Amino acid sequence: MIIMLPACGRKLFYYSRPVMAPAEKGGVPDMIDKAEIMDENGIMRAVTRIAHEIIEKNKGVENVHLIGIQRRGVPLAKLIADKIYEVEGTEVPVGILDITFYRDDLSMLAEHPVVNGTEINFSVTDKIIVLVDDVLYTGRTVRSAIDAVMDIGRPRMIQLAILIDRGHRELPIRADYVGKNVPTSKTEMVNVKLVDIDNVNIVTLSDLESGMRH
Repeated sequence: MIIMLPACGRKLFYYSRPVMAPAEKGGVPDMIDKAEIMDENGIMRAVTRIAHEIIEKNKGVENVHLIGIQRRGVPLAKLIADKIYEVEGTEVPVGILDITFYRDDLSMLAEHPVVNGTEINFSVTDKIIVLVDDVLYTGRTVRSAIDAVMDIGRPRMIQLAILIDRGHRELPIRADYVGKNVPTSKTEMVNVKLVDIDNVNIVTLSDLESGMRH
């Protein structure tokens, strides 16, 4: 299958077999939670802090636009935008960037990030773009998101807001705003669950190896 991005005419080839959600996109089905990292209050405190840090770093929110990375980066971006509105009285535009992972083998982690679509109803040129995602892991998702934004226009700056940074970076990518740093092993999975998608606000840690045994 081929996806054509209208903005640049670039063809992206990918395998059409869907995969289970990779570690940096919210976990794998049937994982058994072994620890709670954040409860609802913890998530909302992190969102509030990130919103204030965005305002402070950019000396206000003029020309600040948020882009949430599907799936859970989108409700997080909306929560941050709502909090910014509470503080500044200014509505910050929120766009959506859909990046899907596909694989061509039987490995649990997908290797091929593919831009699956965008819902960005504003110009990114000369704007301060804050990418929002739930978990930062290898950095491949963020790299694809940056490429997609640059295909659309030329922002003044691209920043990154992450709820959970779990380490194990493969690319030189660092978040500007982090809700919580959680050291993990590569066999562990961080599961961000949000009301808009999962009917609950919680972040848990599960073990890949124990999940594969069940």
